[in-house]
Amino acid sequence: MTTTAPLAIPPPLPLTDLTSCGGCAAKLGADLLAQALAGLGAETAPAELIAGLHPPDDAAAWLVAPDLAIIGTLDFFPPIVDDPFTFGEIAAANALSDVFAMGGRVLFALSIAAFPEELPPETLGAVFAGASAKVREAGGVLAGGHTIRDPEPKYGLAVTGAGHPDHLLRKGAAEPGDVLLFTKRLGTGLLVSGRRQGRTHEADFEAAIDQMRTLNRPAAEALVATGARAATDVTGFGLLGHGLEMARGSGTRFVFRSSAMPVLDGALELARAGVETGGAAHNRRFVASALEVGPGVTPELVTLAHDPQTSGGLLAAVSPALLPEVEAAFGRAGVAFARIGRVEAAAPPGVALV
Repeated sequence: MTTTAPLAIPPPLPLTDLTSCGGCAAKLGADLLAQALAGLGAETAPAELIAGLHPPDDAAAWLVAPDLAIIGTLDFFPPIVDDPFTFGEIAAANALSDVFAMGGRVLFALSIAAFPEELPPETLGAVFAGASAKVREAGGVLAGGHTIRDPEPKYGLAVTGAGHPDHLLRKGAAEPGDVLLFTKRLGTGLLVSGRRQGRTHEADFEAAIDQMRTLNRPAAEALVATGARAATDVTGFGLLGHGLEMARGSGTRFVFRSSAMPVLDGALELARAGVETGGAAHNRRFVASALEVGPGVTPELVTLAHDPQTSGGLLAAVSPALLPEVEAAFGRAGVAFARIGRVEAAAPPGVALV
């Protein structure tokens, strides 16, 4: 009797092989986006819309009652990792972050998905499962969504949250004299780009993955509880790009201390070797006219400050009077943070890296 060998089943195609870039590095450049959105939202908006495009903020907020605002946002991008469950976690954590950057709590989320039909159903299911787990961790529920065919996979969430209108965190609430605090570490774009080139150490990449799937919920709750009012999350436009948005919103100058920027292991080495994402070039153009770089700042630190972040940390401007309470609250919540600069009076608004 002869036996037939079982058919060999090819391993699943790595998700990142289907993309040209991934994560927040895939965002349309801030320079191009600013041109496309010029004037949009400047028309008279209903009084109930207390956050939106004019001035721009991390999410939209609609006043439902004197003590309740509904927060809405969405975010999606191509895979940044090959494991589908982890991709779902990171994409979800990144999308949920905008609600936390506004000081809100998550209610529910809807999937936004685009996948090749050739992907196994198990792969799609793992992406959804990873996202669902992260939404539950955020305090909400994944309640549905929409999926289309696309040769390049993409995934994200439309998130609905809520918050007290008097306690929202806003981009434009910074004041001269505030201290700049940043949670998480910089360098995810460099490490992901380096990985595609085979130049990132595996341990460094795994540390970046762990950070990217970590929620900003504890940091946001600590800021709201202590009375802080100015914050944003640092994602695709990099530290300088998002800092510039806050500076322009508040009519101030954000001065970042390059030596104080927290950095993921391996990121600076990659920057010194010339690794940089395509998104960083857009970020450089976006801030160029408003940026001052000190004479002692090394090129790799300039690269780090422009680096697009995926599911990055919160950048908060905190008054000196609140600083001890905020830092103590971060400590109780287990939130790592660094003091990375200060807010100055300025006209016109801008950013500096010193």
